[in-house]
Amino acid sequence: MSLNTSTAVSLAAASDQTWLLARWREMQRIRRAEESIGDMVETGEVHCPCHLYIGQEAVASGVCAALTRHDTVWGGHRSHGHYLAKGGSLEGLFAEVLGKVTGCSEGRGGSMHLLAEDVGILGTVPIVAGTVPLAAGAALASKLRGDGAVAVAFFGDGSLEEGHIHETLNLAALYRLPVLFVCENNLYSSHLHLHERRVKDNLSQAGEFHGVPGACVDGNDVEAVFSAALEATDRARRGLGPTLLECRTFRWRGHVGASSDVDVGVHRRGELAEWLERDPIARLEQRLNGLDLTPELQAIEDEIRQALDAARHAALPAPRRLMSHVWEETTCAN
Repeated sequence: MSLNTSTAVSLAAASDQTWLLARWREMQRIRRAEESIGDMVETGEVHCPCHLYIGQEAVASGVCAALTRHDTVWGGHRSHGHYLAKGGSLEGLFAEVLGKVTGCSEGRGGSMHLLAEDVGILGTVPIVAGTVPLAAGAALASKLRGDGAVAVAFFGDGSLEEGHIHETLNLAALYRLPVLFVCENNLYSSHLHLHERRVKDNLSQAGEFHGVPGACVDGNDVEAVFSAALEATDRARRGLGPTLLECRTFRWRGHVGASSDVDVGVHRRGELAEWLERDPIARLEQRLNGLDLTPELQAIEDEIRQALDAARHAALPAPRRLMSHVWEETTCAN
């Protein structure tokens, strides 16, 4: 794939220590936030179901580093990392999972319904692959407006078993929509391993029948993810249509909740120890050539603590707002 000059320059900059440090900060911020939420789940302070992103941070960070503020991101039930990597606020996330009015969805959505229109987070939902067609719709709107924006749909490996993903791939290819499909393959759909659900391990080829090129990248290597995402978004902005990226990674916690290596009460196959050695943050630290990251980490922990404190002290939504947004309210002219 040939790249335009600005994209080539961006790829070169990705090896710069400043860029690498920014990605490290972002990934640590996501992990520390998720660990805090996991702690609150275990103590019972958070009551809504929480699907944690720990272990997959390089995917969100690498993809979102290739985006502009005007590009849109659409996520699923495990999207805290996407929200933060695209610019969502820590306090907005913490307040939302705590059901507070200062949450990014005003305390109405909880962990799985995140919104930050100002930075392009237009929706995360627990319905499997539910936002994938919406991302294609956003891409179609962008193409009609001619504003150069790209839409990104994040989804898990289990989502590729949903029919409307294939309908969306076909439509996006047919109209050459500026959309990037990012499959975060963490090998498990709830408690079922990939090989318990599929004959072939070929998710990156899922778009080929529809004319959508695909690539499989190391989802624990933030530079590799960024490079692939930048090429794909460059292709989309030049009117050449969608791309499917399969990012191979692994979630350290269970499907839902804070437990390690247990999915809805079922123990996984014991791969966690192997994947801990592929920690995306530790791998990036090796590229930072021995920098003393202690002050940076302390600053992140202070930021987490302050945001969490603010969220805990925020007000709960007023009971009278319970039925807001349920039906259209009109005023009679009599």
